[in-house]
Amino acid sequence: MDSQPENPRSTALRRSPPAGMDREYGLSSRLRSYLILDPLIWLYTLILGPLGLIAGFFDRDGSIMHWFARAWSWLIMKTIFSPVKVTGLDKIDTAKPHVYAANHASALDIPVLYVNLPFQFRIAFKKELLSYPVVGWHLKRSGQICIDQQNPSRSISSIRAALKGLKEGMPLVIFPEGGRTPDGDIKPFLPGAFFLAIKAQVDIVPVALVGTYELLPMNTYHIKCHPLEMRVGTPIPTVGLTLRDMEGLSAKVQKALEDLYYGTS
Repeated sequence: MDSQPENPRSTALRRSPPAGMDREYGLSSRLRSYLILDPLIWLYTLILGPLGLIAGFFDRDGSIMHWFARAWSWLIMKTIFSPVKVTGLDKIDTAKPHVYAANHASALDIPVLYVNLPFQFRIAFKKELLSYPVVGWHLKRSGQICIDQQNPSRSISSIRAALKGLKEGMPLVIFPEGGRTPDGDIKPFLPGAFFLAIKAQVDIVPVALVGTYELLPMNTYHIKCHPLEMRVGTPIPTVGLTLRDMEGLSAKVQKALEDLYYGTS
């Protein structure tokens, strides 16, 4: 589910709009989105999706399907004319298998991450996405981590695969809010969001995606092209922590992500 309880911190903190958000997005913007941008994105999906699925039969380590996902994302980002400014990533040892915890405000968050994270990774996603044609098939075939929020016991095999991957060096991207925010503010993190990070004893890297909510919020196909930011924070260690520390760790990561997102750090 995308709905989340209100975050008491979000009432005091407000986003600083990214450059270009003082522009008006009228009829011409809507027509461009509905008649050009949206159809092109569907075209990329319908062409690269099946090709990626076919290539997946010859893909032993997921690198081929990751390439297709990255190519799809690159085409989308070039099409929507929304350059991404990346800060902080140069301070991260990307050779290590971190858990990257990102806020989730838009369906376009995933293309932003695929284009700007320069390594292969897996994404933890909601079971509901499996119902989407092409996208759902690709998620399942490419070894992404399916989480059934209504019945977590059904996710055991995916969780084991993610844990095995982390221990073997495969980074994981998670959206701790559990779904897209309906208003652009960061919502409370789900219980257990950092279970895998603690079990694998890997660092958590907060990633703030700024401007994607304004770019394409929920329940619309109107893409409002403007510059974006991906702010990468300092890794938060989990070495020595146990599952009893999960609540405190979650609060620490949420504060770090909010500070990045709202521009207070």
